[in-house]
Amino acid sequence: MEEGFANYKEDAVTYAAIDIGSNAVRLLVKQLESPEAPHFSKVLLLRVPLRLGFDVFSSGRISEKKEKNMIRLMKAYKNLMKIYDVSDYRACATSAMRDAENGPAIIKAIEKKTGIRIEIIDGQEEARMIYNNHIEYMKGRKGNFMYVDVGGGSTEINLLADGELVCSRSYNIGTVRILNEAVVESEWERLSRDMKDLALSYPGINIIGSGGNINKLIKLVKGRDSRYSRMTVASLHELYDKLKDMTVEQRMEEYALKPDRADVIVPAARIFLTIADITDAAYIYVPVIGLADGIIDGLYARNIRHSETYSE
Repeated sequence: MEEGFANYKEDAVTYAAIDIGSNAVRLLVKQLESPEAPHFSKVLLLRVPLRLGFDVFSSGRISEKKEKNMIRLMKAYKNLMKIYDVSDYRACATSAMRDAENGPAIIKAIEKKTGIRIEIIDGQEEARMIYNNHIEYMKGRKGNFMYVDVGGGSTEINLLADGELVCSRSYNIGTVRILNEAVVESEWERLSRDMKDLALSYPGINIIGSGGNINKLIKLVKGRDSRYSRMTVASLHELYDKLKDMTVEQRMEEYALKPDRADVIVPAARIFLTIADITDAAYIYVPVIGLADGIIDGLYARNIRHSETYSE
């Protein structure tokens, strides 16, 4: 948990996002600081490593044990949303649930037993939601920026040129999928081909990374430029070369990593470096943003549209 109940205000509008990823399931609760401007304060962030992708990418299904744990977790998240007086929420499942043969049945069971309605979103919508959360960060910026969000099951990419969205793409290349040797070679080839084409059409690409792994990687990299929250691609290469030759236990000991981070952090670095090397990027910028933030921004925008329609 990154934030606590001390930040909670009883009279504020509160939104929640549940992000069901291939490695972890997150609950994010934010409050609207001012009704005049869409600025939020984070009051709660929980991350539980259910690791659904390890089932799905090896057997194609979510195990009965993990299904039971998902139901237990959704009950807990529902109670927390009640405690925080959440006025609206959205629960989204990404790559692992997209690929799970029994994903739709599990979602029905969760809704029946907890009341939580989960949406399975496709890669393109996931990419757009992540991009939408970055609009304020990019305001007034000139140049070519590529947002790269690396998850357990997929990687989402959004390219902006002078603040305008050029393309959103999704690839079935993720950290858990790599660990399960479930990434087909043609997907790596598609990623490489697309990155080469984009680099030719939009030279001087700057990479902006999101996801738990890149936030951890930048903390591990020495020489981090804290003012700009960025690291050089060269420094990430240096760290990657050290990490990949270690066992999971050695990474845990030397870098104080949790078990569910120590294994996925290496394939995450590999994905970011693959994209950075092909696009010839020198830096990776790392603002603290992700899919859950994009979900909440979408909830706010939807409620504003509804209130404006009602007032008319």
